[in-house]
Amino acid sequence: MANTRNLPHLAISGMVRHVWREASKHRRNIVLEHTIFALPFAYLGLFLAARGWPGWWPFLWVTLAMVGARTAAMSFNRAIDARLDAANPRTASRPIPAGLLTRRDVLGLGWAGIALLLLAAWQLNPLCLALSPLAVIALTGYSYTKRFSWMCHFVLGGTDAMAPAGGWLAVQPQLTGAMLLLAFAVGIWIAGFDMIYACQDIDFDRAQGLYSIPARFGIVVALRLSALCHIAMILALLGLGWLLGLGWLYYTGVGVTVGLLIYEHRLIQPQDLSRIQVAFFTVNSFVATVLLLFTLANFM
Repeated sequence: MANTRNLPHLAISGMVRHVWREASKHRRNIVLEHTIFALPFAYLGLFLAARGWPGWWPFLWVTLAMVGARTAAMSFNRAIDARLDAANPRTASRPIPAGLLTRRDVLGLGWAGIALLLLAAWQLNPLCLALSPLAVIALTGYSYTKRFSWMCHFVLGGTDAMAPAGGWLAVQPQLTGAMLLLAFAVGIWIAGFDMIYACQDIDFDRAQGLYSIPARFGIVVALRLSALCHIAMILALLGLGWLLGLGWLYYTGVGVTVGLLIYEHRLIQPQDLSRIQVAFFTVNSFVATVLLLFTLANFM
C-alpha cells in the first residue's frame, strides 16, 4: 500500500526531472549565458531614454522581450545551421547534430520566443508593436546571410542593434539621434567581434562555400577591420555622451571599455587564434556590463 500511495509523488518527481533535462538541453542549445552580450545594452537604451529609472512596467516587458528575442534568434540559428554544424568539428557536439534535440523541438521554442517578443511589444507601446515585424524578420533570417554575403557580420550587428533601440523606444517612442548612435555603437561592436569569432572557421567556410570576411579577405584583414569597427564603436559612444550631456562616470566607463577592447585585440594574433574563446566570451561580457554599470552610476 505504501508503494501505491507514493506513485503520484514518483510520477511528479519523474516529470520534473524530465522537464529539467529538456530545459537544460535547450539552455545549452541557445547558450543562455550569452544573453549578457545584448541584455545590458537593452537596459542601457531603457535607462538613457528615461534619464534614470524607467519604472517597473517597461523594465519588465523589455526584459521579457529580450528573453523572447534571443531565444528565437538562437533557436532559429541552430535549426537553420544544423547541417553545417554537424559537418563542422567545432560545432558537431551541439544538441541538434548530437541528437539531443530535434529541429522541430528547437523551432517550436523559437516560435514561442517570437510570441513572447510580440506580446512584450504590444504591452509597451504602439510604435514598438509596429516595428516588431522587422525584428522578427531579422531574428529569423540573419542566419541565411552567410550563404551569400560576407557582409553577414554587419547583418548580425544590425540585428543585435535592435536591443538598445528597443529599450529606448520602450520609454521614448520616437527616433532620435542619440538612439541611433547607441544602436550603431552596439551593432558595429557586435560586427567587429563576430569577425574575430569567424576566424576560427575560415577553412570550413571556404570548403563549404560560406561567406565571411575572414574567408573572403583573410585573417589579417579581418582583424584589422574588426579593430576599425571597435574604434567606430568608441567614437559613437563618445558622441552619445556629448549629445546627452552625460557626466564623467559615463566617460570613465567608455575609458574602461577602450582598455577591454585593446586587451581583446592583443589576445588574438593572425598566427595564434587559440585565445579566441577568452576574447569572445570573457572580454565581451565585461564590455556590456561595464558600460551599463557606469551609465547607471551617472544617474545616481
